[in-house]
Amino acid sequence: MTIPTGTLPGTDGAHADTGVPASSPTAHDAGLLLLRLALGLTMAAHGAQKLFGWFGGGGVEGTGQFFASLGYPSPEAMAVVAGLTETAGGLALALGLLTPLAGAAVLGTMVNAVAVKWGGGFFAPQGVEYELLLAAGAAALTLSGPGRWAVDRALPVLRSHRLSHGAAAVVLAVVVAGATLLARS
Repeated sequence: MTIPTGTLPGTDGAHADTGVPASSPTAHDAGLLLLRLALGLTMAAHGAQKLFGWFGGGGVEGTGQFFASLGYPSPEAMAVVAGLTETAGGLALALGLLTPLAGAAVLGTMVNAVAVKWGGGFFAPQGVEYELLLAAGAAALTLSGPGRWAVDRALPVLRSHRLSHGAAAVVLAVVVAGATLLARS
């Protein structure tokens, strides 16, 4: 008789094949909550810099001038779009609200940031390490879902996150980011 891999009832979460304790759902959810809060609030603050000039940001006008220097069309409109995407996407990630779409919003913005900074190497201050880390965190949350401590748990469609939802959102983010990058002159 073969014992199936995974956990068995009565093993207190230990893997049947190794006897090693499995990660508790509480630990997993706490880790996802921490990642959501750190990434989401960081992105919301970046969006507030673009929209309102808070935290030493340029506001719509200053961000628009920066976007114009990068060749984006309608630079002030793009500054508003980027600011709203970062602020709304970040706050939604922090709350665990519509997580696949919130993660896709942040991921798409970070794909653009990585693309425009690519020539500066990997390491900060000119490189892409920070933007790449934010993009990876957003993609990870988009694929994994928000965990149990999230607003999505109260929404019937998103209560049980599916990898297919996350994968579709990642594809959406990459396609929209690519289209935005193609619009640059």
